[in-house]
Amino acid sequence: MADPAASAPGSTLARSGGPLRLGTRGSALALAQSGQVAAALGERLGRAVELVRVQTEGDLNSAAIAQIGGTGVFVTALRDALAAGHVDLAVHSFKDLPTAPADGLVIAAVPVREDPRDVLVARDGLTLGELGAGARVGTGSPRRTAQLLGLGLGLEVVPIRGNVDTRIGKVRSGELDAVVLARAGLARLDRLADATEVIDPLTVLPAPAQGALALECRSADAELVEQLGALDDADSRTAVAAERALLGALEAGCTAPVGALAQVAEGDDGLEIYLRGLVAAIDGNDAVRLSATGPTSEAEQVGCRLAAELLDLGAADLMGVTRR
Repeated sequence: MADPAASAPGSTLARSGGPLRLGTRGSALALAQSGQVAAALGERLGRAVELVRVQTEGDLNSAAIAQIGGTGVFVTALRDALAAGHVDLAVHSFKDLPTAPADGLVIAAVPVREDPRDVLVARDGLTLGELGAGARVGTGSPRRTAQLLGLGLGLEVVPIRGNVDTRIGKVRSGELDAVVLARAGLARLDRLADATEVIDPLTVLPAPAQGALALECRSADAELVEQLGALDDADSRTAVAAERALLGALEAGCTAPVGALAQVAEGDDGLEIYLRGLVAAIDGNDAVRLSATGPTSEAEQVGCRLAAELLDLGAADLMGVTRR
């Protein structure tokens, strides 16, 4: 956990001109992406930034995410550190955040999003289509599991947890034939050379908000909220808003077999958002896929509308969810 001796909310360093304390998980990937944010903040604001490592439940427990609480296991401790004043801001992988806002906190910036697609890391440089029936493919994601099984390639999907090195190590050792990872993570670790295929979203649709970061701070720290806004990318924020609105309207957490990908593009009447959504049965035997478009000013409405259409086609039953 964060240092309990850190200052209280009323004396936050964010307002004193001292170093900004940036809360981050301690994994190599979290430190890499937080380090990149710290460097950007230093360049834009001329402020020193120190990283404060915070252990989360997801870091301490190796059980499947759904078994240890699902949505929020990687962010609750960071948010607690923010609320207590132990850190001034936190960097999250946006896909890990619950869709409901946290009291007293605000997403002050969504930096330019990394490529949101998934990648394959396979033995012998193979692609998905080349692996062959019976190949053992590792992933800890129900979304990936459902879509991989749905390809009809005869793959054996093996549940795994662990950091990037641990997962890729299972391929290098021969325990698995391949693993599926987020391209964004490999890019931030400068390990894209490990990928043997970038998977087309038409094959495996990414998780909502995959590849995006969320910079969160206390809403009362108005000056810091304004400063962090210098790192905000409007198109990235808009795309993520549509994807997360879909997820929230489905009442599905980050462990549900839901995929979503939004893109901002020039339309006949100005900038428009194009959103694709998928809900799949975990065994891969059924799925519903739809898309929707609308003006970027209505990104969240587009997401909610697409969710309603997916639900009309039986999405809740596919997720195994009992609607309230």
